[in-house]
Amino acid sequence: MRPRVVVTKDIGKEPLARLAKHAEVVLLPPEWTAVELIHHLQTSEALLCNVTDTIDKALLRACPGLRMISNYGVGINHIDIACAREQQIIVTNTPGVLTEATADLTWALLLDVSRRVSEGDRLVREGKWAGWEPLFMLGREVSGKCLGIIGMGRIGQAVAQRAKGFRMPVIYHSRRRLPEEREKELGAQYVDLEQCLSEADYVSIHCPYTPETHHLIGAAELERMKPTAFLVNTARGPIVDETALIKALKAGRIAGAALDVYEDEPYVPMELRQLEQVVLAPHLGSATEETRLAMADMAVNHLIAYFQGETPPNVVC
Repeated sequence: MRPRVVVTKDIGKEPLARLAKHAEVVLLPPEWTAVELIHHLQTSEALLCNVTDTIDKALLRACPGLRMISNYGVGINHIDIACAREQQIIVTNTPGVLTEATADLTWALLLDVSRRVSEGDRLVREGKWAGWEPLFMLGREVSGKCLGIIGMGRIGQAVAQRAKGFRMPVIYHSRRRLPEEREKELGAQYVDLEQCLSEADYVSIHCPYTPETHHLIGAAELERMKPTAFLVNTARGPIVDETALIKALKAGRIAGAALDVYEDEPYVPMELRQLEQVVLAPHLGSATEETRLAMADMAVNHLIAYFQGETPPNVVC
């Protein structure tokens, strides 16, 4: 009997066709419910899920036959890993392949908020542009400014590498300090969180979301930033206290923010949407054709390896 795998979102025809050669594939409808997911998982051996799916203890307990979860994405905070480990469920993710795309988007947002590109785009589309003026829509230069990176993993390092082209000094704070040789390659200096916040002209967040990093950036941390500094977040929404961020932006305690992730996606507070000094993207970090295909291939490869009796790469637990 062929194994059965539930797929929560369409990840492309070619990857799914490859998967279908090794298992019966059940692709859920776009607006599926937790009840539907559990119903299908109760007769399935594997799950291919996304970072926006909630795979909690209640779901895992209801599906005792589930043996493998292939996560389409790097972040795993949406999966109850402790429960998965207890039930001896293999969990994999897709690290590495989305590094460059996410680093590129980080810089796109950083440049956008600095030079007011999206704000200008809205003005032109609304027919409100009256022509060139010497003091019209002045932004901030990026070159030579200090970049502060919180979380120096693969993506943080890729962001730091790109800073060289802008002749920017880089300071960073991370759970683990990089080897001295790697710091020299990146031109990056390790500092504590307080110094990173207080000295950087741009604070870019790239740490994983864990209970320890929940609201890592709150009112006190925003208060430490320069009033001319910008906050960029392409990591996970709950790392930043959105209520505190809105208050800081309204009070002019920081110059602006560029966000790709939010506390309660897809909900974005109206107060945040109404602020002109904020650039808002709809969680596009890895959204390139090349990267999403690579993620799909990796997630499918993990499942195929499992179905063939092999240990999949990138096992989280």
